[in-house]
Amino acid sequence: MIKYGCQNINDADIDAVTSVLRSDYLTTGPKVPEFEASLRKIIGVEHAIAVNSGTAALHLSCLGLDLGQKDRLWTTPISFVASANCGRYCGAEVDFCDIDPDSWNIDANALEKKLEIASIQNILPKILVVVHFSGVPCEMDKISELATHYGVRVIEDASHALGATYQGQAVGDCTYSDSTVFSFHPVKLITTAEGGAITTAKRDLYDSLTLLRTHGITRNKDQMVGELQGPWIYEQLSLGYNYRMNDLSASLGLSQLNRLGKFIQRRQQIAQYYSEKFMELPISMQRIEKDMKSAHHLYVVRLQGEKVEHERKRIFEYMRERGIGVNVHYIPIHLQPYYRDQGHQYGDYPQSEEFYRGCLSLPIHPSLTDAEVETVAETFVRGVR
Repeated sequence: MIKYGCQNINDADIDAVTSVLRSDYLTTGPKVPEFEASLRKIIGVEHAIAVNSGTAALHLSCLGLDLGQKDRLWTTPISFVASANCGRYCGAEVDFCDIDPDSWNIDANALEKKLEIASIQNILPKILVVVHFSGVPCEMDKISELATHYGVRVIEDASHALGATYQGQAVGDCTYSDSTVFSFHPVKLITTAEGGAITTAKRDLYDSLTLLRTHGITRNKDQMVGELQGPWIYEQLSLGYNYRMNDLSASLGLSQLNRLGKFIQRRQQIAQYYSEKFMELPISMQRIEKDMKSAHHLYVVRLQGEKVEHERKRIFEYMRERGIGVNVHYIPIHLQPYYRDQGHQYGDYPQSEEFYRGCLSLPIHPSLTDAEVETVAETFVRGVR
C-alpha cells in the first residue's frame, strides 16, 4: 500500500535517538531546549515550547489565553477535531466559520460578517483558531485586522504548515497571532514520533505556557510566593498538566529539522507533478496565492459533478483496491455526533459540507519514489476518466 502520509527516517535519526538512550536523560533533558532553540531559529520567533502532542499545544494555548467557562472559541469545520476540542477542554462554547470555496481555509469575508453579527448580539469569541489547511496559509493580515478590531485572540493551528511562508515570513513567527501550534505526528512535515510545539512572540504568554506544561510547578525562586526553605523546594502555582516533550522525541525532532528544507522541496515537486498531470481532469485544486508558499502536508483534490459523493466513493475504492492509500480530509467537525449534540447541524456551513462531499487526499510525502508518484497519478487519472 502506498500510504497517503508517512515518516521519513534515516540513519542519522536513529543515531540521534540511540545516543539519548545511552545518556542520563530519557524524559525532559538537554535535548528539549536544543529542539526549541532550533525551532526558534528556523521560524524566526522569540519563544518556542515543546510539548508531547499537537493537541496538547492547542489546549495549552487556550489555557494560556485564559479561555474558560462561558467563553467562546471559533474555528473552521475543515480540520481535525482537536482544533475545536481544545475549546471544550476549557469549558468554552465552540462555534465555526465557513471556508472559502477556493482556498479551503477559513473565509475572511464570512468571518467579518459573523463577527459583526456576534458583536451586535454580544456573543463575540474570546479565541479564534485559524487552521492553515494542508499547509496553505490563511489570509492572516485581514484576519488579524478583524481580530484586533473585535478584541479576539488568535491561535494559528499550523499542524500542517511547518515550513510554509506568508508574505515572505515563516508561518509561526506570530506576526498576526498570539501563538502558533505545530504537530509532529509521523505523517506531518517532521516527526518526533508524537509531539508538538507552541511558538509565541509574547514573553508573558511564554512564561504562562512553560508553567502550565509542567503541572503548574516552578523551581524558580523569583516566581515563588512562600519562603525558600531549602534548595529542594518547588511550588505549584496553578493547575497545570504533564504535557512535556521527552528527550527521545526532541532528539529525533532535532535530526529531522536538519532535513526540513529537503522535505518541503520534495513535497513541492510531487504537488507540481500531480497538478500538471491533472490539469485536464474535472477536478479543482486548492488555490495558493502568490504571496504564500505551501508546506504541502496534504495534496487534496475536489471532485466535481452532480453525483460527486458517489464518484468520490467509487474512486476511493478504486484507488485502495490498487494499493494506493487515498484518504479524506476532513469530515466537517460540526457534523460529528458530539458537536451535533452541542446544537450544530447539517446545513450550518454549506461551503464546508460541499467541500467534504468531493474531497480526496492523494499520497504525498518525501519517502515516495518517482515511480510511486507516477503510479498514483496515472491510477487516479484512469479512475476519474
